[in-house]
Amino acid sequence: MRVHELAKEIGISSKELLSILLKLGFELKSAQSSVSDEAIDHVRKEAHLAKDKKDKEEAIKTAMRTTKQKTVSEPTGDSPEGEKQVAVKEKDRPVLDVENGIAVKDFAILIGHSPNELIKLLMSLGEMVTINQSMSEEAINVVADEFGYEAHVTQPEEVEEELVHTAEDKPKDLTHKPPVVTIMGHVNHGKTALLDAIRKTDVVSQEAGGITQHIGAYQIVHNDKRITFIDTPGHEAFTAMRARGAKVTDIAILVVAADDGVMPQTIEAIDHARAANVPIIIAVNKVDKPEANTDKIKKQLVDHDLIPEEWGGDTIFVEVSAKQGTNINELLEMILLVAELNEFKANEKAPVKGTIIEAKLDKTRGPTATLLVERGTLKTGAIVVAGTSSGRIKAMSDDKGNNIYKALPAQPVEILGLSTVPKAGTIAEVVQSEKMAKDIIEKRLIIQREHEQERRHVTLDNLFDQIKEGEIKDLNIILKADVQGSLEALRESLAKIDQQEVRINIVHAAVGGISETDIMLASASNAIVVGFNVRPDTKAQDMTRKEQVDMRLYNIIYRVIEDIEAARKGMLSPIITEAETGQARVLELFKVSRLGTIAGCIVEKGDMRANSKIRVVREGVVIHDGKMQSLRRFKDDVSSVSEGLECGIHLENFNDIKVDDILEGYVIEEKPRQ
Repeated sequence: MRVHELAKEIGISSKELLSILLKLGFELKSAQSSVSDEAIDHVRKEAHLAKDKKDKEEAIKTAMRTTKQKTVSEPTGDSPEGEKQVAVKEKDRPVLDVENGIAVKDFAILIGHSPNELIKLLMSLGEMVTINQSMSEEAINVVADEFGYEAHVTQPEEVEEELVHTAEDKPKDLTHKPPVVTIMGHVNHGKTALLDAIRKTDVVSQEAGGITQHIGAYQIVHNDKRITFIDTPGHEAFTAMRARGAKVTDIAILVVAADDGVMPQTIEAIDHARAANVPIIIAVNKVDKPEANTDKIKKQLVDHDLIPEEWGGDTIFVEVSAKQGTNINELLEMILLVAELNEFKANEKAPVKGTIIEAKLDKTRGPTATLLVERGTLKTGAIVVAGTSSGRIKAMSDDKGNNIYKALPAQPVEILGLSTVPKAGTIAEVVQSEKMAKDIIEKRLIIQREHEQERRHVTLDNLFDQIKEGEIKDLNIILKADVQGSLEALRESLAKIDQQEVRINIVHAAVGGISETDIMLASASNAIVVGFNVRPDTKAQDMTRKEQVDMRLYNIIYRVIEDIEAARKGMLSPIITEAETGQARVLELFKVSRLGTIAGCIVEKGDMRANSKIRVVREGVVIHDGKMQSLRRFKDDVSSVSEGLECGIHLENFNDIKVDDILEGYVIEEKPRQ
């Protein structure tokens, strides 16, 4: 009898029966494969006794195991026949192809046992694991042997190489492509303003503080030739983003302000461009300013081996004014000249490969990503894999928001359809099927879990070193940002802060608004929440008040770093003294339309000072702790009011005062430890 006939008879699908047989070591290739008579008898008997589908599957597994055991005789004594039987038994053990680092639950499914059985076995062997934890190669072999299998452990990296595109392009398949240009330079030297002049659009006004917060990719046409621009932020916090921009670029435009000169981030930009081995064009900006000194800039850049053509070098210098639009066309001509000399080419027919320039979570459209195509022709409907994110492209638009159906090399596009928000800088590839995409992601997740475990575990080798350095305090932070690039920039900046006495620990970092879950995590881990260009939802706000979590919202990145630095220094055990100056009781309330609530008080103890902080105490509970806005005696502002006298007190940003509330005045004297 064949598999499909037996499956139909007992009431399950051929696929399900084949899966069960395969897990138990019976390698039957298709529904047309024959099943042994003994196996058929066992399956029929057990399956007909079972009532539902789940019971049938378990009954078949038991029956097939029994059949398997009967086909191999147990060895008897020390006879040669016994040795032969042992050899047969070992040979017939089912072989499992298992990837190193497989999760406990996945391995349990593979061998047809519950995860709890595996966890109990590993615990008895002294290895404490959870259902989602990765298994070591040794654990895989031990568990497989215990349950009657032979494990063939493969490495995820090896399989990964087989799934990605590695074919080289043939010269005959290469065609000219638009140059990809990265604009680099120091903060406030006019990079975005220069791009504005090129695009005839106003990007600066859309950026908080006039500083570019995100990477953008745009394409223009000059003299009937296309040029793609990547605008990388110039603030020092975005070093990693600049490096990422240089990796995908063909030409680097280094913007240097004629009235300022070469700065630290200018040098960093030069290093990134050289690391990417790309030609550099110098755009000396702000030449319209009276204090502009172009020769000074050239002399400074000579020190970094960027010698102007007129001085015998090979570096192109163009004097521009982004504000006045001076020499913008000349700069574009130089870009096209360099592109022509370098002959930038790509294969439009090759498997698609590109780089995620930026990614974010859109409330209405879901995960969106800006993808720069590097080779091949990207089309809607294609299945894309980017890091641990994948999906079929539902829609695609160019930098001007127009819907398009295909994108050629060097063209930046925004794509919709990915399952999650990929990391900026991730390589994106088109694969042939959703199954292949799933396989690639599973392997990458296994590798990721292994790396996370390595970071999580503390060894005896480094434990003593940590103790020797003294008590290590943790400043736990939860980061939420509008886009992946900002998140990466914040991580980069926080990593640069001195970690010796206070270690900055990023508990969680993700793209999107601040949710109730984030606040709960912050409460459980005693963390502060830092939001960059995002806001909390209503539930998150309520939870923040309930859990008394410190949540900080920003739209300029260097202010985040400044505040974190301040918090870090505050944790270095400063010498703090708190001195109570006085105490007053609220006797009457006065509502003033332009000010709010004024508390009419009598000073019962000490004296109330205008520069002191105030605690509002109601029935023994502190309900507010803040500053005094003003202190009055009759109609005059005064610096202090002594015991026994009446006064009017206006608190800053607090009007919920009631009669009989106690106002405690105090000052803090603090000497921070450096």
